[in-house]
Amino acid sequence: MARTMTSDARKKDTREKIELGGLIVKAGLRYEKRALLLGALVDAVRRVKSDDTERSRLTAIGVEAFGNDDQ
Repeated sequence: MARTMTSDARKKDTREKIELGGLIVKAGLRYEKRALLLGALVDAVRRVKSDDTERSRLTAIGVEAFGNDDQ
């Protein structure tokens, strides 16, 4: 029997998904097709798993993008 998520767990899951969607918007990819977004993410996972230099490079790009936040 599958367990249902508690209300707090559902809220946490929903919040996480909203935050992840916000990253897509911040990256300027709001209007791209979902298949392209998924393909880019799958490719990124493959590259960072096999290359620490690529992980560092992409992390630096993300840190810079967060640093340019207008909040």
